[in-house]
Amino acid sequence: MAKPQLSVRSVRARELAYRLARRENRSIADLVERALEAYEIQTTGREPAASFYRRISTQFGADIDLQSVLDENRKPHEGIEL
Repeated sequence: MAKPQLSVRSVRARELAYRLARRENRSIADLVERALEAYEIQTTGREPAASFYRRISTQFGADIDLQSVLDENRKPHEGIEL
């Protein structure tokens, strides 16, 4: 099955993509995906869940139980004072 092709009309963008792909030793498709994900994070302020868990796993070296961390720090609300 043929892979989808990315059509870039800008000669400058195409040359930059080829140059970066060669330097990073990645495919252009991978390079474009990573760039678009980074742009999405920057513009929306939200990190995709998959990259969040990958980053957390990389930082701490192991999977952590997020629910237990939340439960440890959860405090009941005292309610409003009447």
